Amino acid sequence: MPLLEPEPGSPRPAAPPPPAPDRVPDALAGGTPEPLRGELTALLGADKVLWKVSDLVRYASDASPYRFVPRVVVVAEDVDDVSAVLAYARAEGREVVFRAAGTSLNGQAQGEDILVDVRRHWAGVEVLDGGARARIRPGTTVVRANAALARHGRVLGPDPASAIACTVGGVVANNASGMTAGTTRNSYRTLASLTFVLPSGTVVDTADPAADEKLARAEPGLCAGLMAIKAEIEADAELTARVRAKYAIKNTNGYRLDAFLDGSTPVAVLRGLMVGSEGTLGFLSEVVFDTVPLDRLLSTALLFFPTLSAAAAAVPRFNDAGAAAVELMDGNTLRASVSVDGVPADWARLPQKTAALLVEFRAPDEAALERYERAAAEVMTGLRLVAPVASVTNRFTRDARTIAGYWKARKAFVTAVGGARPAGTTLITEDFAVPPARLAEACEALLELQRAHGFDAAVAGHAAHGNLHFLLAFDAGDPADVARYAAFMDAFCRLTVGRFDGSLKAEHATGRNIAPFLELEWGPRATELMWRTKRLVDPGGVLAPRVVLDRDPQAHLRGLKTIPGIEAVADPCIECGFCEPTCPSSDLTTTPRQRIVLRREMMRQAAGSAVQGGLLAAYGYDAVDTCAGDSTCALACPVGIDTGALMKDFRHRRHSPREERIAALTAEHFGAVEAAARLAVAAADRAGDRLARAVTGLARGAVRPGLVPRWLPEIPGAAARPLPRTARAGAHAVYYPACVNRVFGEPERHRGPALPQAVVDVSERAGRPVWIPADVAGTCCATIWHSKGYEAANTVMANRVVEAAWGWTAGGTLPLVVDASSCALGLAREVVPYLTDANRELHGELTVVDSVVWAADELLPRLRVLRRAGSAVLHPTCSMRHLGDEAALTAVAEACAEEVVVPDDVRCCAFAGDRGMLHPELTESATAREGAEVRAREYDVYLSANRMCEVGMEHATGRGYRSALLELERATRPAN
Repeated sequence: MPLLEPEPGSPRPAAPPPPAPDRVPDALAGGTPEPLRGELTALLGADKVLWKVSDLVRYASDASPYRFVPRVVVVAEDVDDVSAVLAYARAEGREVVFRAAGTSLNGQAQGEDILVDVRRHWAGVEVLDGGARARIRPGTTVVRANAALARHGRVLGPDPASAIACTVGGVVANNASGMTAGTTRNSYRTLASLTFVLPSGTVVDTADPAADEKLARAEPGLCAGLMAIKAEIEADAELTARVRAKYAIKNTNGYRLDAFLDGSTPVAVLRGLMVGSEGTLGFLSEVVFDTVPLDRLLSTALLFFPTLSAAAAAVPRFNDAGAAAVELMDGNTLRASVSVDGVPADWARLPQKTAALLVEFRAPDEAALERYERAAAEVMTGLRLVAPVASVTNRFTRDARTIAGYWKARKAFVTAVGGARPAGTTLITEDFAVPPARLAEACEALLELQRAHGFDAAVAGHAAHGNLHFLLAFDAGDPADVARYAAFMDAFCRLTVGRFDGSLKAEHATGRNIAPFLELEWGPRATELMWRTKRLVDPGGVLAPRVVLDRDPQAHLRGLKTIPGIEAVADPCIECGFCEPTCPSSDLTTTPRQRIVLRREMMRQAAGSAVQGGLLAAYGYDAVDTCAGDSTCALACPVGIDTGALMKDFRHRRHSPREERIAALTAEHFGAVEAAARLAVAAADRAGDRLARAVTGLARGAVRPGLVPRWLPEIPGAAARPLPRTARAGAHAVYYPACVNRVFGEPERHRGPALPQAVVDVSERAGRPVWIPADVAGTCCATIWHSKGYEAANTVMANRVVEAAWGWTAGGTLPLVVDASSCALGLAREVVPYLTDANRELHGELTVVDSVVWAADELLPRLRVLRRAGSAVLHPTCSMRHLGDEAALTAVAEACAEEVVVPDDVRCCAFAGDRGMLHPELTESATAREGAEVRAREYDVYLSANRMCEVGMEHATGRGYRSALLELERATRPAN
């Protein structure tokens, strides 16, 4: 047994609350039961079947208020896998639900039997016809698809607020629209073609000229049945008119009956039916979109009104002026948004009744934008605006940063308001539509209804299209509160249909929450046609039963999830999933959302239950060890939840006293540790990779894999000694070579000075000389200990390095230039919580600058570039994202190369100091997509800004990455 083995129960809840009514039963403690597990494993292979109780729990939650635990999770790799699962389900009488991003708000991505993950292996974009169309796989996020299209001046029509996380397959399956899509740019209107798998296993490509002929041979009964329903609808003039009227405003409730009117053949009808079908009629394996122009010129305003109805009344005027987007936010939404980074703090003092409109005009050229601005000015003259706090300007702006801040606040509606909900409450997100001309009336009616039922809800929405969203919080574990919610929903649905003839679902699709009210909106005739459609396409009822159609009037009250309290850093999480695409471990073990979901299930359980034991046993590796700790999840989360910080806390909790003492000693004697590390690297380099790997392998077995790094062939040799000689007199900055650059040298194929010498040389060349203090050895940014949760050691080094830096910089009069981005982040921000009060004051006087920023701001304007590479590919590090320094890396690279490429699939490499050596599989998984993109062509240079990230990217791509400062030195080096 390895020494220093971590205590697997370290995250065990100290004092869990009473067991929750919706806790996972002990019958599932062993995971997927037999014969289900064995049969699917034999059918698909063990690597595609997730069966542990921790797997079932982490897939049981999505962004909705519901929670259903699947019996098994299948990770499908291709259409053959999907077809095999469907055939098995038909034969065994089982049910199948497809799940991609899990950002849906009404339980569409949850199932109680076989759940199929169609995100992990289903990403990819092919730009067609110069960007006019795009072929997209269903697991691709909207942001990723738009990144590929933007280079061609095009984007997708649908633009949901969750674009950072939601996938194209989910957007089509829910007919999600968003800020500007309305009824003309949604999936139904902009899909060119799609490929889908029917429940029978038949694959249909609607772009195939022979598609109808093939379908008629494979499914003659289906074709005849679809044409029969089409004929019935067309023969009923009243029903036809009703269907057309229902889709004159946004509507995603039920199946698209207008598909029977718009499609002339069975395949064309199915193409329309699949949009918004929520995975109940088939699996969408590929879609082709007709794209829309990307108008890059913007003029945007956030306008404040005294009441919600006053804001709503102004919407038609901006619509008439040609606004691309008119978004509504009520006072509760605005006040809750102060939790979003960059939102003015004084919004917290906005009066209760205040509301705002976010109005944006978009144009392809200056002349068109000026016309829009003149029209907007005319509208503004007739408005009664208010400025209740100092930050309110009520002016249109073209400033990109200001506009981005407005949209960040708007898109954070669900997460910001949800994060501010009372602890322990479940969040419901509803969306509905009314004729746009009646928006103000609908706002008043909604507010009155909320007050009558005791809800202080938040309201926002796509006002231009009469589409409102509102949030409700209630205690799903309290029957009385559930009854209050049920009464509200009944009254709300009757109000929307009876008074406004509105849509109970405008863009979030029916889901479990509105399925019982489908007939209320559509009436018995149309609803029965939807049931007939479902039975025709899916006669066995295999796909997602109870998601769109459910005759149980109480179905929306079944499966509501409780929200037990967890650690404060993560407790506000509403499980939206925005964090997942950025997470380095998302394709290996767990995501930030799943780490929180698992933690909450531990709290639902009785102390010592079999389920809790199974969760704890898996959590150490799946959640704690394989978290890179890069905290990019906090950047993606609109309210900044840092799951990485929680995992570091768990690492700290499981340290034995002996480990903590050893770590503190390494900090206290870091000079000796640094020298020994450099000698060890040099010795390993001389011994060769095979011996070094064997030795570290033995050590990992004897001590613990999570403590001893594995040797990788990409690890460079030892750094040169000594550091360059520099003078303090005349220095424009203090240069702090990070310890990683004092221990490790440059890539094997590098020819030229080492990084410290390069920084000194290029700074001197620009007339901005730097000084390296003689006593930098033995100091560190403390990230080594911070990332592993060694608090005592972290505190020792954090205070030591800040005291030293304050002295080196003459009390902060000179900037401190750091040559590793993670160390720049550590010194600038991460040391602060561990400083004494006195040293926190000293730190406040320091100016910590990443060396790439130093180069971009101070050196480039004063340097002469003598030679340029043809092409460069960049890996911006996660630390640079935190610091906002990515543009500086691009600027330096553009000075050094004719062509600069940042991969669309770039994300944290997960090397995270030494974590990529502790768990190489983490880096390999995190960099798989970026690596494939980089390897698809050759570049002259491969650049980044952190030595260990460069090692990680070399491991991923086989290409030699190096610091952008090395390339800048080469580009400006005088000829011999």
